Amino acid sequence: MERTSSTEIVKVADITAIETSADRGAVHSELAYLAPAAAAALGLLADAIKRGTADRESVVQALKEAAVHERFADVLAAASEDVMDETEDPFDFDARLDADNLSGAASQVRDLFRWL
Repeated sequence: MERTSSTEIVKVADITAIETSADRGAVHSELAYLAPAAAAALGLLADAIKRGTADRESVVQALKEAAVHERFADVLAAASEDVMDETEDPFDFDARLDADNLSGAASQVRDLFRWL
């Protein structure tokens, strides 16, 4: 649901179910539910904008205020740190490349929201 400037609540969607690969038995981890749920929520916002039931500026502002980009970047940065923590040789090219790519992606995600 979205709050408009007059604090009127506008119904954006009814969610009846979200099926993920974890539901179908492909993944055996509780964390496997989090990423598909986050993706589904963002998909609902995109769909609401496309259908005209949500104002794009309000949605983008709400995403910025919720610091969605920061949390996404935090996940990528944590994955980068984990790669380096797991490698035995800190000069291992493949491990460093993975870690650098994840860290770079985190920086790019943070930079993207500066343009909005």
